[in-house]
Amino acid sequence: MTDQTDPNPPTVIEVRDLVTHYGTRQILNGVDVDIVEGEIMVIMGGSGSGKSTFLRHLMALQRPTSGTIKILGQDVWRLPQKKLFELRKKLGVTFQGGALFSSMTVGENIMLPLYEHTKLDRMTMEIMARMKLEVVDLAGFEDLMPSELSGGMIKRAAVARAVIMDPRILFFDEPSAGLDPVVSSQLDDLILRLRDAMGMTICVVTHELESAFKIADRITVLDRGNILFVGTVQELHDHPSERIQNLLNRRSEEAEIDADEYLRRLTGDKEEAEGMPR
Repeated sequence: MTDQTDPNPPTVIEVRDLVTHYGTRQILNGVDVDIVEGEIMVIMGGSGSGKSTFLRHLMALQRPTSGTIKILGQDVWRLPQKKLFELRKKLGVTFQGGALFSSMTVGENIMLPLYEHTKLDRMTMEIMARMKLEVVDLAGFEDLMPSELSGGMIKRAAVARAVIMDPRILFFDEPSAGLDPVVSSQLDDLILRLRDAMGMTICVVTHELESAFKIADRITVLDRGNILFVGTVQELHDHPSERIQNLLNRRSEEAEIDADEYLRRLTGDKEEAEGMPR
């Protein structure tokens, strides 16, 4: 278990000058951030801020236009394919909808990474799956089908699958999406237990403020592809930025309209319009 009192925990994810484009549109603009061992880092931002793209980079699923990402000390996009494959085994991921296979039982879903990446016998895998189901409060549900589970149970089963190989880093994509407040709070408690009991570093993308404030050691706020803030929950509350306070208080912002850009869009000059600053 990671010592949470360590004043200088090692960095497990290091991002430097990360730039990403989709076509001519720039999504991330020189992002820098460090995530340290044993912390829960929450990534927030408005729609279109680049947080989902950023998460895919952190999970080593998408190559950026430029910049570097080091995970567990390894420069991800300089690794040979075989070593990158081995690194990904140390990462666990829970997707927004759970992403369980409907044709498999809960137990088979959880054992799937073991089938793919180990040579363990069936009995050992079943024992490991039951152990992880215990961790997420789903003991005895291994023979059910995903269609027989509630939304919250599907999310917890997905967590069990994500941690079956005891990853060093665990990623959550909108874990509370679609859940009622009570179930969402229970999932938050589970995330905290995983960090404390298993010593995992956890990275969570969410738009749920209450959940973020409950679980985060630090919060990263993305805004239009830039890092607007990195710090503790209290530091976020105290930050003087109007954009941050609008996010915290759910206040809308009136977009500034560039008349020239608007005219180019209306006249169909798409290439020139996309080249304008956003």
